[in-house]
Amino acid sequence: MNQLSLSTVILFSQNTIMALCISLLGIASSQAVTYDIDPTHTNVRFAIDHFNTSTNTGGFYNVTGQLDYDPAAKTGDISLVIPLNSLNTGDTAFDIALKSADFFDVDQFPLAQFKSTKWHFLTEGDKTSVSKVDGMLTLHGKTNPITLTATKFNCYLNPILKKPVCGGDFTTTIDRTKWGISKYTLLGITEKVQLNIQIEAAKR
Repeated sequence: MNQLSLSTVILFSQNTIMALCISLLGIASSQAVTYDIDPTHTNVRFAIDHFNTSTNTGGFYNVTGQLDYDPAAKTGDISLVIPLNSLNTGDTAFDIALKSADFFDVDQFPLAQFKSTKWHFLTEGDKTSVSKVDGMLTLHGKTNPITLTATKFNCYLNPILKKPVCGGDFTTTIDRTKWGISKYTLLGITEKVQLNIQIEAAKR
């Protein structure tokens, strides 16, 4: 092999190695970080109009799940498991009624689940933030798509846990009849239910 050919091979090898290193560095820098949902700082609260007068509210607690998030790559994934028996409206009798077969039927359907399908990001100047999260909500034995709008989302170094924590607030309005919960819609309790979801998750 002549000197020119040898130089070409060496140069090609160096370029190949450099390209591989850059590629591997890019992969490493864009890998999502996994966070575990903190049940003490995560809940799903609801509000529903009551015969066009007051608004009934309540919430579900002890929510568990996992968050995978990579702001640099603008990707995310979240899954939530919501124990319906944790329902609390502040009124024991109302809790019992909502847990019955007329509404959530927690004996037959003890859990609700949300699994994201796509995250949306908004870039303003040099700042990128989460704007919406599309996903599938499974409730009362039925699964339908919903979109959660982020009112805020942020990550920070938690001084108590001494590890990164991500969290935020999301909201959406669903039609409960799509999940087979239609009791009293003809008598004045609207089918529209507003959901307000608070999540917080710590790095695994």
